[in-house]
Amino acid sequence: MIYSSQPAPIGVFDSGFGGLSILREIRKVLPQYDYIFLGDNARAPYGNRSFQLVYDFTLQAVKYLFSQGCHLVILACNTASAKALRSIQQRDLENLDPNRRVLGVIRPTVEEIGNITKSRNVGIFGTPGTVQSLSYDIEIAKMHPDIKVFSHACPMWVPLVENRESDGPGADYFVEKDVKALMAQCGDIDSIILGCTHYPLLYNKIRKYTPESVMIIEQGPIVAASLKDYLHRHPEMEARCTQGGTCQYCTTEDASRFSPLASIFVNHTVEAKHVIL
Repeated sequence: MIYSSQPAPIGVFDSGFGGLSILREIRKVLPQYDYIFLGDNARAPYGNRSFQLVYDFTLQAVKYLFSQGCHLVILACNTASAKALRSIQQRDLENLDPNRRVLGVIRPTVEEIGNITKSRNVGIFGTPGTVQSLSYDIEIAKMHPDIKVFSHACPMWVPLVENRESDGPGADYFVEKDVKALMAQCGDIDSIILGCTHYPLLYNKIRKYTPESVMIIEQGPIVAASLKDYLHRHPEMEARCTQGGTCQYCTTEDASRFSPLASIFVNHTVEAKHVIL
């Protein structure tokens, strides 16, 4: 397929709703640009799926956003960033369009963690897929070899958020249990990365059960700052991103189900359209 060379919105992809928390922070920092958000909600969650399936699904989403004109796509999903980003960057972009770019959320977070932790003991909460991929462990070892990483998978956290139970007693049970399990690995953890874009909606619960001395790190502001810096350093890409301050929302599931829950993540009314990948 030959993609349009005309300037277009920035694409933002997530397997479900969580990437909307990244989009919200990006739009705070860079409100002037146009955006297309795509949620593959019909096939979510990705957290327990195989590397191959996550790669296949993510590549389909990237191709869709390219077909909508996007020159730059952000994988606002830790599982997709962990299991698919490198393959897409190294194998697929050359054939699809070598002038387009796909960026993830793990690398900017890892770059920042070196400036945050003092004890050099860092915790990661993530989906089973992200934790099993060891993506954070590998990237942190490359950039900050003196940092020790302690990861814990939280398979119930995404369902709690998507079933609107993040403020309920069930959330307390699972969050307390998972926080205790992570902290039991190392009592000197001073920073915890919320390695899933859904988890900021559980922030108050996580803060409640986490020692006050431990910093809880949300990815949205970090990714937004990193994107701003990227566009500043790559004016040729910045010129390909339209600036009308708009945002379109697309989902692979029933749009009437997606829109109300999406509105909770972005704090304004969402009217999404259904698409097929």
